[in-house]
Amino acid sequence: MSAHEMSILGVSEGEEKMYRHFLRNPDTSTDSIHLLVHTDPGTAKEQLDRLRELGLLRETGPDRWAATDPEAAVGRLMDMRLHDLHQELRKVTRSRHLVDSLLAERTPEAPVPLGVEQLTGLDQIRSRIDDLAFFAREEILSVEPYEALSPENIEHARPLDMRCLRRGVRIRSIVLRAALEHPPTFAYLGELASHGARIRVTDDISERILVYDRRTAVVPVNPDDTACGALLAREEGLISTIIALFERIWSQAEDLPSTSGDEELPALSDVEKRVLEAMCTVGKDEAGARSIGVSVRTYRRHVADLKHVLGASSRAQAALLARERGWI
Repeated sequence: MSAHEMSILGVSEGEEKMYRHFLRNPDTSTDSIHLLVHTDPGTAKEQLDRLRELGLLRETGPDRWAATDPEAAVGRLMDMRLHDLHQELRKVTRSRHLVDSLLAERTPEAPVPLGVEQLTGLDQIRSRIDDLAFFAREEILSVEPYEALSPENIEHARPLDMRCLRRGVRIRSIVLRAALEHPPTFAYLGELASHGARIRVTDDISERILVYDRRTAVVPVNPDDTACGALLAREEGLISTIIALFERIWSQAEDLPSTSGDEELPALSDVEKRVLEAMCTVGKDEAGARSIGVSVRTYRRHVADLKHVLGASSRAQAALLARERGWI
């Protein structure tokens, strides 16, 4: 993490500078810390208090402190930041009653805000979603609170979903647990999972979210009535907030249970098998990505997913466990 990157996690530039100082110099006395980080005593005290409050410093002796482990520190900050974003976004979504009154103030010629496009009609919404899925290159995220998919829904979605998975597009989807009680829907979700999609279930979700390549998001104007239209957003700040909400819901959901009810190892997609082979035979990520025809970013995400599935802490361990399990 380069200088000043912790600002996205709610840590100021001065606080980050002080945290980095303690990483490099554990057991530093706080008596003269202001001289070491080149600030005044009052500001240094405020920064110290803030770092202690965030749990980024631990006491090592009388008036002596050291930085907490970076992985634990960043994880804690991410949880705090995602919680704040989740609460903020929930407050925003509860304010939909303001739409009518605000639209009444807008002249018919007034443009939709920059970076946001309003979609009307189910046909237009479906057409744009199909286009976004067709041209997706790296990742599709979705939160869909349906309880059942009709045969028409499944037949329409299957070719697009399978095409994405065959091209190495990473798919993560969150659905209601109630959908598992509908056999055709459960079977289709299991089919997607067997081809490499990651699907989780939760008992209660009201959000409807679609995000393509972390650059474009589609959300309904009214989640309770999709016929009211949808908003297609490309504004970076809004996309970041929507992704943060997705990740929080994802972290609280559970993996899709096996459709067969047994404990068999998860099936690997062709792309994941090729990534595993590349991990064992190719040194650099760039070369590995090139060998299987995906971007470096997509390749690294597949590597991270495989490490998680295998329970490995390193690529070398992942390769060893994959061989032991007969995956490669």
